[in-house]
Amino acid sequence: MEVTWTPERVERLTQLFEEGLPTAEIGRRLGLTKNAVIGRLYRSAMTRREPMHKVLPRRNVFEFAGPSCLWPFGHPNDPNFHFCGARPEPGKPYCAEHTALAYIRPKDQNAA
Repeated sequence: MEVTWTPERVERLTQLFEEGLPTAEIGRRLGLTKNAVIGRLYRSAMTRREPMHKVLPRRNVFEFAGPSCLWPFGHPNDPNFHFCGARPEPGKPYCAEHTALAYIRPKDQNAA
């Protein structure tokens, strides 16, 4: 497939590229392949667009010096957000006080 790059076609390519369309979409609109569009952009010395910066999820970093209760206090977006930090119960992520709140004991089946 030979592509004739007329001045009108190059102008349309430039316009679509400056609008920020992906090369695949430009190719669809011009009836060309993505590679034909990329090749012409390269030969025309058009600068590449800066890739959009991905917004990384905000992570809270906590320093733990060994096992500690992971019961949260506050909302993670709050500046005063923190974990309990007390010694956890064996095999549980929470201290005795917060384990009692987090886990509900099954009702005695004999009482029913």
